[in-house]
Amino acid sequence: MKIREFTERAVVERADLVMFPELAICGYLPADLLDKESFVKRAAEALVEVAVLTAGEGRPAILCGTVLPAEGDIGKRVRNVAVLMEDGEVRLVQQKMLLPYYDVFDEQRYFEPAVRQSLAVVKGRPVAITVCEDAWNDKNFWEQRNYAVDPIEELMRQWGTLPQTLGGQRLILNISASPYWHCKTEMRRRMIGALAKRHCATVALVNQVGANDSLIFDGDSIVVGPDGEIVAQAGSFVEDLLVVETGVQEQTQIPYGDDNQKGNGNSKDRSRSFAALRMTTSGAGCEDQTEFSWKALVLGTRDYVRKCGFKKAIVGLSGGIDSALVAALAVEALGAENVQGVGMPSEFSSTGSVDDAEVLARNLGIAFSVVPIKETFTEFMGALEPFFAGTPFGLAEENLQPRIRGAILMALSNKSGALVLTTGNKSEMACGYCTLYGDMVGALAVIGDLYKTEVYALSRYANRDGEIIPADTLTKPPSAELRPGQKDTDSLPPYEVLDPILRAYIEEYSSAEEIAETQGVDMELVRSVIRLVERSEYKRQQAAPVLKVSKKSFGMGRRFPIAAKREV
Repeated sequence: MKIREFTERAVVERADLVMFPELAICGYLPADLLDKESFVKRAAEALVEVAVLTAGEGRPAILCGTVLPAEGDIGKRVRNVAVLMEDGEVRLVQQKMLLPYYDVFDEQRYFEPAVRQSLAVVKGRPVAITVCEDAWNDKNFWEQRNYAVDPIEELMRQWGTLPQTLGGQRLILNISASPYWHCKTEMRRRMIGALAKRHCATVALVNQVGANDSLIFDGDSIVVGPDGEIVAQAGSFVEDLLVVETGVQEQTQIPYGDDNQKGNGNSKDRSRSFAALRMTTSGAGCEDQTEFSWKALVLGTRDYVRKCGFKKAIVGLSGGIDSALVAALAVEALGAENVQGVGMPSEFSSTGSVDDAEVLARNLGIAFSVVPIKETFTEFMGALEPFFAGTPFGLAEENLQPRIRGAILMALSNKSGALVLTTGNKSEMACGYCTLYGDMVGALAVIGDLYKTEVYALSRYANRDGEIIPADTLTKPPSAELRPGQKDTDSLPPYEVLDPILRAYIEEYSSAEEIAETQGVDMELVRSVIRLVERSEYKRQQAAPVLKVSKKSFGMGRRFPIAAKREV
């Protein structure tokens, strides 16, 4: 188990304490597995095994997140807890108090909230232990808080009552499972920095890394000093071990909080090093959004495929930019030998598109097969002729083509045991410019949270060290190629106009009036885009899981009724 592996590494580093993320024993979030008594029992059994790792001379204490049975009578079955273990025994169980219920979080569905919390002692020194959200309610940082109480504030009040010989340097430990989305890394750092500075404390935050279904955990584990500056940080989107020496440090008395209590801070801290485990991510904030998106989607694809018990993936290659990007991400995630490209040209596919797909496959080093669908389409049209007779070529005929392709991809998936990765982007999914049971078939929507303009940016990033995605793919007008001369702009505004409208409506919940005014676009255009979004809810709720990289993605964090009378 990883906890054992990293604990042994920490022993070599002579660490006093090893930190693991929130719910590290079972992974975040187990969802309705938490309702299974057997699941909670196995988590408790695993915790006993972890405690054994702390027994013996020279062994570090361990702080680890897990789930335990509830103790109250409010109808909740479990508690989300941080467990401190030392010398083979459990020394403290700190229960999470603030249970998020917004966006992708639904912790109030499962967990019993803590009523109170207490300081802990590790190797003879006091520490304040918190679980993720319990550190996210600083009234001096947030303009609007989600909770009435601040667990950190209460723990620091307790610190102020310690004898002067124990007060010393304030140390706040936070174990987290905080998912990634654009710019959250930088925001999390600013928040922890402000928290450390306000309480004149060293704050160590260790965050989960990896992906579970749609959620991707970047880590961004950091240690921040009392001045609010980062003391140490580890690798980005990878498991890592970071050892931090807290050192010997003087701390002067400081005023505390609204009641102006003062902490006892003149004693010296003479403890040895504290280790933070699986502390992940370095790098900058929003300015690296493209690079961070790439790393997140690679990690999300890799973990989804492997945790579902698969090794290989299939991508339908149209010669367009969306499928090219998905294939490039899949290769980095799984290896070229585990990615199969399939071209399925119709009579409307341009020669350039077929050539571009072949060049892409060659550049990536993946297997590539061509399964033409012209004859199959003709057979379908013959069978449907009695029903289609006398009607013009239209949407039914167009959508029949991606549905044929979808059937081929799923047949290959069934035969080979490889997962199909869908290739639709967020702009298309938002406007319903996609075909149910056609180009939407598959196990994972890799780029379903990237607007089309972001797809282009990430595709250019894929070519940072040389051409992977062909230049023609990047420059030709986007087209579904389902009828002669078709272009995306036949049905949608140009993406550089469309995407800002979608972002404002989907992620900021801006009204049509606000969007038209702030973006300087025609009101009727805005209303027509919003109508497309509202009309397509039924499609999105039948889509494959979307890897989340934005503040508001399609999926578990965005909940709207399908059947509703909508007015724009």
